[in-house]
Amino acid sequence: MRIDVITLFPDFIETCAKVGVVGRARERGLIEIATWNPRDFATDNYRSADDRCYGGGPGVVMMIDPLRRALANVRQASGSAAGKAIYLSPQGARLDQAKVEALAQRDHLILLCGRYEGVDERFIEHAVEEEISVGDYVLSGGELAAAIVIDAVGRLQEGVLHDAESAQQDSFSNGLLDCPHYTRPERHEWGVVPSVLTSGDHAAIARWRQKQALGRTWLRRPDLLDRLALDKKQRALLDEFRREHEHKPSDESSGE
Repeated sequence: MRIDVITLFPDFIETCAKVGVVGRARERGLIEIATWNPRDFATDNYRSADDRCYGGGPGVVMMIDPLRRALANVRQASGSAAGKAIYLSPQGARLDQAKVEALAQRDHLILLCGRYEGVDERFIEHAVEEEISVGDYVLSGGELAAAIVIDAVGRLQEGVLHDAESAQQDSFSNGLLDCPHYTRPERHEWGVVPSVLTSGDHAAIARWRQKQALGRTWLRRPDLLDRLALDKKQRALLDEFRREHEHKPSDESSGE
């Protein structure tokens, strides 16, 4: 997969793309990431990429032409006009796992990071194919949002994760939150690892994890359950979790 990022702060993207899963995938050639600064495509001595808003008011707006030239160079460098141009914007559709999985199937993404009061609307209308928001809040710019998209999409590329099954067990991948996880030591002053996880009974472990995922979703994100059509087995597990939750002592460690 190739991801191009049009940003006034390319160093930020480059720093984020050097670490963790994405950094390792980049080193192995599984993901290609390039950054493009609109100021490099300005035509004046000041490398202007923004100007005052028409109609007055505070702030400035990113200009059409530097962005247009940057986008044209992205498409020329990639050798394809098929890259999907996405504007990271609080006005966009909310990013979720389903959208991440859809984006991960594409060969080329072009992420546009806004700054200041945003981007000239005419550029959005003519050059942007989709607007995506990472939440109902406003950031100083789209770079953090772009880094989120890169990480979420990048980790789903084939060969990026050491164990591909781990992505399938993540929260939201099957519409549910993930189950609790534990590691050594087995016994600690803050609690004991649930005995089922040390039993070696893989069927029992799988059942426990499914029940915990259903229960945790019911407790923390019941809206997600409303979107799912639970089968008979899942409904039974959820009912079992609810009964256990109602009778659990208040000082009992979660997941025991």
